[in-house]
Amino acid sequence: MATGDSDSRAAAIAAAAASGDPAVPAFLKALADGDVKVAGERVFVVKDDAARDAATGAPVALPGDAEDVVNNNRMRREIDAAIASLHLLSSDVAERRTAVAELKSQVDEAKLPLIEKAYAAETDARLKAELGLLRSAALVSSSDRGKRLEAARLLGESREPATKTLLLERLAADVETDPEVRAQLRASLAGIDSRLAWGERVGVVFTGVSLGSILLLVALGLAITYGLMGVINMAHGELMMIGAYATYVVQNAFKAWWPGAFDWYVLAAIPTAFASAALVGAVLERSVIRWLYGRPLETLLATWGISLVLQQAVRSYFGAQNVPVENPAWLSGGVELMSNLTLPFNRIAIVIFAVLVLAGVTVLIARTRLGLFVRGVTQNRQMASCIGVDTARVDTYAFALGSGIAGLAGCALSQVGNVGPDLGQGYIVDSFMVVVLGGVGQLAGTVYAALGLGVLNKLLEGWQGAVLAKITVLVFIVIFIQKRPQGIFAMKGRSAEA
Repeated sequence: MATGDSDSRAAAIAAAAASGDPAVPAFLKALADGDVKVAGERVFVVKDDAARDAATGAPVALPGDAEDVVNNNRMRREIDAAIASLHLLSSDVAERRTAVAELKSQVDEAKLPLIEKAYAAETDARLKAELGLLRSAALVSSSDRGKRLEAARLLGESREPATKTLLLERLAADVETDPEVRAQLRASLAGIDSRLAWGERVGVVFTGVSLGSILLLVALGLAITYGLMGVINMAHGELMMIGAYATYVVQNAFKAWWPGAFDWYVLAAIPTAFASAALVGAVLERSVIRWLYGRPLETLLATWGISLVLQQAVRSYFGAQNVPVENPAWLSGGVELMSNLTLPFNRIAIVIFAVLVLAGVTVLIARTRLGLFVRGVTQNRQMASCIGVDTARVDTYAFALGSGIAGLAGCALSQVGNVGPDLGQGYIVDSFMVVVLGGVGQLAGTVYAALGLGVLNKLLEGWQGAVLAKITVLVFIVIFIQKRPQGIFAMKGRSAEA
């Protein structure tokens, strides 16, 4: 294991790992750590300036001509694979699962005895199936044609990308020469490609739904300020940015004062982000926007100027660089559905969060006194004022609500992307497109448009690339609006002002 050419050393390491000798793991660990020296035919393990004979374990004096064992990349891979293979017989299921995962890309016929031994002893059904595929992967390079043929057939049942790589290597020129085995390898490869394709398709759809959920969160606030109130708010993206920075501030507060509860900072950040953005929105409505109702061009220019002011204010206070917002432990990692598909917990949480926010906004607009006033003022301001509704206060509440929802969108975005002064610029155009496509004033249309554009955008990205996908989506929306100016859902009934 310590001397000779790479082939003989690799064979010796595999044989030692399969032998079951209890001294092998410690020696392989020393070999991996560079603690092994050789002098002639003798091998020594040197640790903390103390030398032991590798064969007997007895303390010895290290000869003056002892030299370090040099491991090239191949030998390091062989040693790591042998160490992993020894864990196949561990009593810990998680350790055995990790060993199987590590061996998938390093299996060969030399490891077959240990794999078969682990296969015979395995009690976990899923791990036993994976060990069976490992056994087939080892046999596919066997000198026995029948074993190679059977292994090629069994490998076709795999769902692992690593198995596809193995089959491609066997199909390479001069590796597998038997025509029947090559035909079976191609058939197995086609089966694996088909199964992996389903994982890729599901991944694209989930990514599209995730993007659609983010667009929905962004557009919900705009559906109120623009769709219901008719205000073209170009500072909507900056209200999202305020929500994201509020999340950053809450995170730092938890780090400084409540580090033990850090994993729950998001629960405190959600209402903080809503309140911060809603407060800024209320101030904007009271000070600037209320004087510009019914004047869309002036509103657009004023809110664009406000967006620049808010960006510069954030740059002056927090700096121009992005700030780090960490995921709590329960939003880190993901759930593995297939071998090539893992759904991140933070994106799953955003989808759920978007559904909850949508439900809350729907109930608020359709079932509460404030929602009734907002709908009444939107449909006929003069009549609402005549029956005693304080229209100015309703305007402030409605604009603050739309701004607060934008803050919630910023809080959600902080968990999946960078937080910086330009955060909102990447979503403002998309959110306007969602509102217009869905139908101005229609929350249901906003939902359909957000999810539809998210999935469509991701499907086109895989086909055309990100830039062309954006252009294609924009062209589609322009054509759709030309044919149906009222959007997906048009207002039904006669105008209250008729």
